[in-house]
Amino acid sequence: MEALIPVINKLQDVFNTVGADIIQLPQIAVVGTQSSGKSSVLESLVGRDLLPRGTGIVTRRPLILQLVHVDPEDRRKTGEENEPNAWKNGRLYKGVDGDEWGKFLHTKNKVYTDFDEIRQEIETETERISGNNKGISDEPIHLKIFSPHVVNLTLVDLPGITKVPVGDQPKDIELQIRELILKYISNPNCIILAVTAANTDMATSEALKVAREVDTDGRRTLAVVTKLDLMDAGTDAMDVLMGRVIPVKLGLIGVVNRSQLDINNKKCVADSIRDEYAFLQKKYPSLANRNGTKYLARTLNRLLMHHIRDCLPELKTRINVLAAQYQSLLSSYGEPVDDKSATLLQLITKFATEYCNTIEGTAKYIETTELCGGARICYIFHETFGRTLESVDPLGGLTTIDVLTAIRNATGPRPALFVPEVSFELLVKRQVKRLEEPSLRCVELVHEEMQRIIQHCSNYSTQELLRFPKLHDAIVEVVTSLLRKRLPVTNEMVHNLVAIELAYINTKHPDFADACGVMNNNIEEQRRNRMRELPSAVPRDKMGGGAQGEQDGGTGTWRGMLKKGEESQGEDRNKLQSSVPASPQRGHAVNLLDVPVPVARKLSAREQRDCEVIERLIKSYFLIVRKNIQDSVPKAVMHFLVNHVKDSLQSELVGQLYKPALLDDLLTESEDMAQRRNEAADMLKALQRASQVIAEIRETHLW
Repeated sequence: MEALIPVINKLQDVFNTVGADIIQLPQIAVVGTQSSGKSSVLESLVGRDLLPRGTGIVTRRPLILQLVHVDPEDRRKTGEENEPNAWKNGRLYKGVDGDEWGKFLHTKNKVYTDFDEIRQEIETETERISGNNKGISDEPIHLKIFSPHVVNLTLVDLPGITKVPVGDQPKDIELQIRELILKYISNPNCIILAVTAANTDMATSEALKVAREVDTDGRRTLAVVTKLDLMDAGTDAMDVLMGRVIPVKLGLIGVVNRSQLDINNKKCVADSIRDEYAFLQKKYPSLANRNGTKYLARTLNRLLMHHIRDCLPELKTRINVLAAQYQSLLSSYGEPVDDKSATLLQLITKFATEYCNTIEGTAKYIETTELCGGARICYIFHETFGRTLESVDPLGGLTTIDVLTAIRNATGPRPALFVPEVSFELLVKRQVKRLEEPSLRCVELVHEEMQRIIQHCSNYSTQELLRFPKLHDAIVEVVTSLLRKRLPVTNEMVHNLVAIELAYINTKHPDFADACGVMNNNIEEQRRNRMRELPSAVPRDKMGGGAQGEQDGGTGTWRGMLKKGEESQGEDRNKLQSSVPASPQRGHAVNLLDVPVPVARKLSAREQRDCEVIERLIKSYFLIVRKNIQDSVPKAVMHFLVNHVKDSLQSELVGQLYKPALLDDLLTESEDMAQRRNEAADMLKALQRASQVIAEIRETHLW
């Protein structure tokens, strides 16, 4: 059991070297108001004067005080594993005379045998960090005292709680001290030693109040009542010491400190402990053996040991978990670069591979929150682009008047017998041209996604790149410019695809011929029906239109079909259309002499039929072209942009970046990376050492 406290002290040493607050080691923190006697309690536990004294705020930095019990006969016990040269010729700490000595962490292996010198060093070290005004600092001073007269203990002396700033203290000194105290006592593995003077009311004890904040049920608070000899005449601390006033789980111990006069007169601690015992026997005979400094030291030692025993399993787990975390952190920082050209080539290749894998969908890191890479490109082709094309109305932007005007303009000065072919071509080209814009937008969207993949790769897959910001920027630059180079080529191709469709209107296209055939039959049938129903009062010009259709009805060509009357869309549309005056809508129908088309005139039945036939044909041909474009644009984008980039990315990166002149510059690590790597390596070493230290404890030691 006794072996436990030195274990914690060793762990403390291990972590002090890296300055870690991440491990919450078991310790005892001493809390109390200014001048409540904290320092006196600590000195009586050590048995020597070693702490700075005076009025006002004296303790301005936490002092971590490790008391190490040494056996005067066998001093080799204090030899520490990490100091193989500590003892020579069987004599430990060459040059140490006397039974007791101290060592500071910040002065390395220097040994102090003069306790006045230790006090002086504490003051100097405090001023070095906190300055010589009355400010405080949370950076601790570590002091070890080796002595045969102490029990193994680790204590933290904290600045005294104060309320009002004095002298040139900062205005928020109360808050600063409070935060510092809470930082230490919030640690669930910390025993709180709450010091209160007996000549104040326990109910107003600041130390107990602040302890209660972090330890609500008092499970780890031990109260110490100082200055029992300074109580008002006629009062005693019986009720307080019996725990009737403020009950504390770990108990309540009264002590008598040396007065300032005793200290000035150099009264030694041993004498004051003897006097304390006499005072307790006389004033509180029934409680004498459960109070006093000696009892306090033994209680603290016992508490700390039991406390360490309870904390150890959890501590072990925490150290192992942290070691694993730091190991992976260190791996993510990567090894310092030895062979620069190999590293560069490796990183470039890895990036190129990941980029291609993201497009293929075989990347290691699969995004779950949104589509990315190849999946998004597929979505752009078949959802975004596909839907946009489907939403393009074959006759969008074409009014009946536009169609009619085109027909009339295409016939020239002579009234036509047939619907001119030119008007169909002219109008269909105008509609097909509308497919170009969505096609180019599709290229743009794919290009944007290819750009986004760069970010995706450097975020997830090739995180090593973040170590070398210059290389990262260079890679991004190369890929971006490669994409930029391919954009005009792909746009040109897509533009050509639409231009090809416009170049030759293939009315012999099998799908189009089928559509014409179906239409022919429909028209023929409808014409017969209409002829049967034709009333006798129909004017001759309308009859003429019908008769004219009959003369050429048997040709079966689309020309023959075009001139036939066709009113498939029912009477409603007829009535609707014919009631619309033939005005030049939005300036489309403008005749050569700028004489507006007569506004009052209704469309004649023939004009109506001609327009409908042309509209039908336009729709039919447009759908064929749209299908082609919907199929060929994604193929063009894949070939000219996506696959080209995929195939040439690696060689492009190597060609532009793998140059001896660029090596050093590209593989410059970010400023803080090397420092972070060293810190992580130190921390990992400390954790592994700590793990060893804990592993050395045999289970049998615990009970």
